[in-house]
Amino acid sequence: MTIDLNSRYGLNAAHSEVKAACNIITPCKVLDMGCSNGRNALFLSQQGFEVTAVDNNANAIDMLQRIINDEGLNNINAKVYDINQAQLSESYGFISCTVTLMFLKPSVVDKVIKDMQAHTAPNGYNLIVCAMSTDQYPCPMPFSFTFDTGELKNAYQGWELIKYNEELGTMHNGAQLQFATLLAKKIA
Repeated sequence: MTIDLNSRYGLNAAHSEVKAACNIITPCKVLDMGCSNGRNALFLSQQGFEVTAVDNNANAIDMLQRIINDEGLNNINAKVYDINQAQLSESYGFISCTVTLMFLKPSVVDKVIKDMQAHTAPNGYNLIVCAMSTDQYPCPMPFSFTFDTGELKNAYQGWELIKYNEELGTMHNGAQLQFATLLAKKIA
């Protein structure tokens, strides 16, 4: 029986889209972009993925590193990385970026997505969940970036869309807003 490390360390559960993606994606080398204190990284490691978890918050990475050390996990590499730089250096079979893009500088989001795409292995996957702001559902949160209708989908022309929707959802803090959710497979 697998111990729920998220519960053990008082973390929120892994994002529901990350859990759902694991029903499709077999364990591989994965990048958790904007990992915070590791809720998705810990889940992915328990599913057998080789996880690189990055965040620009050194305190969050330190907390995740303590969990990694306490649990003796050898399949998570946690490191400080500023996603705004869009300078990944390795390729991955799966890149997960949930509720992260909305905290980036708006001027770099396109570059970050292109960098993710360029560093996704053939037949690899990208998962993105990001807030939207539309006329019908203006974003109630002061995020630095939100997607417009169809914007995320358009960024993945030439990829196989496994899942795409723009629906209302609830953040873990209770705020309700519209999200763009994409799981796409890179065509080899």
